[in-house]
Amino acid sequence: MRYFIEISYHGLAYHGWQIQQNAHTVQAEINEALSKYCGAPVETVGSGRTDTGVHALQQFCHVDLIKPLDITTAIHKLNAILPPDIAVINIHNVPDDAHARFNAILRSYQYHISWNKDPFSQNISYYFKHTLDLEEMNRASKYLIGQKDFKSFSKVKTSVDNFICTISQAHWKTHNGRCCFYVSANRFLRGMVRALVGTLLDIGTGKLTVQQFEDIIKTGDRRAAGRSVPPHGLFLKEVVYPEHLLMPA
Repeated sequence: MRYFIEISYHGLAYHGWQIQQNAHTVQAEINEALSKYCGAPVETVGSGRTDTGVHALQQFCHVDLIKPLDITTAIHKLNAILPPDIAVINIHNVPDDAHARFNAILRSYQYHISWNKDPFSQNISYYFKHTLDLEEMNRASKYLIGQKDFKSFSKVKTSVDNFICTISQAHWKTHNGRCCFYVSANRFLRGMVRALVGTLLDIGTGKLTVQQFEDIIKTGDRRAAGRSVPPHGLFLKEVVYPEHLLMPA
């Protein structure tokens, strides 16, 4: 039987989601917890990667098991096995051909910035003390909407065969001395959100104009875009699937 496991995690202690040799990853912790619970080796397939230090409010993976799960019991016992910074939110029984990565139709990220130094948010938001022109940043963000080539904001060494993404939402909001960038797309390239935020911050501080930002999108040159901001302000907010796919627990 195939299950989708919905999880959240604080990414500070991990080298990202995906299993790597000689690295502490979220997927490795999930696989180990499932293997202990099931009494046999278990491997999962994630909805996508998150980089080192990036957090997830909602991440999915799928797993094939021989025996059916008592979902309520499994959630409770897996959370008892997992470390405090990873939590199982829900488990969904899905069709055998459902795929956590390929069936996802939308992914949403948030990037959090604090203008005031706050020791309690140092690992979940980026302290950026400079004044920002959010109106200009939102003007520039509008140019991201639609189906475009985002090679300018991708890590150079990547295995993808194209850089086309369709962004449906991209804007900034402020609240109580903080601001947040909201972005949603059908797919994201490696390092894309952090490069977008770094470039938009250059607009907010007057280093770039909106017209220059539009030109950067067209160039396809990562060197033309801004720096990649630190990972600890980035959250995978949501992964969306077709309504019929996830059955209620």
